[in-house]
Amino acid sequence: MYSEILFIILSIVTGYLFGCFSTGYIVGKMSGHDIRSEGSGNIGTTNALRTMGAKGGALTFAGDLLKTFIPTLVVRFVVCPFMEYSDGMTYMMTLVIGLGVVIGHNFPFYLKFKGGKGIAVSAAVIVASSSNSVTGWIMIAAGLLIFILIVAVTRYVSLGSLIVVWYFPVYTVLHYRNWSGFAGLLILSLAFTGLAYFKHAGNIRRLLDGTERKLGMGKDKKEK
Repeated sequence: MYSEILFIILSIVTGYLFGCFSTGYIVGKMSGHDIRSEGSGNIGTTNALRTMGAKGGALTFAGDLLKTFIPTLVVRFVVCPFMEYSDGMTYMMTLVIGLGVVIGHNFPFYLKFKGGKGIAVSAAVIVASSSNSVTGWIMIAAGLLIFILIVAVTRYVSLGSLIVVWYFPVYTVLHYRNWSGFAGLLILSLAFTGLAYFKHAGNIRRLLDGTERKLGMGKDKKEK
């Protein structure tokens, strides 16, 4: 019991430190941009694409995926098998360290806790945690298709993101509803969705007001 609690604490801390590698901010600095003062002021992939173009957006996206895959896949394929954890426990611990990465990405301490919105990072956690089942791969493909269709039709990246982050609780219910630790898993899964909605509060207001910026719109003043 105590070893599991210690593992959870270490996983969250380790994930947080990985998440604090703010790719968009670093890529921006290397190309002469302070991404925090351009576009939406966000350091994530969407604003990197908007302010630095395709190359900057791709580098930011790749870096955010990498910083998530490293700790989550090590936990899933190295640590959990060594600890002889069950499938349910392995899924939980992968989500735990993944949540740490999302928190670090969203609230990096050295940027005064003003980071990204965690969608690319959350997507990487989805792949790392649930790609061990046919259900997982089907849902990953379905989620990607849904996201692409929503963005293609509405040109609102935020709307696609807010829908896709429901993957976590939906997959948990479908695949682990009979596991003894289901209640804890569901709460953990909902934490990803809750964080995404918290970070997208401004986007939600603009979506409701009809003032949300669409993908492809040029640079302008920082969003509030």
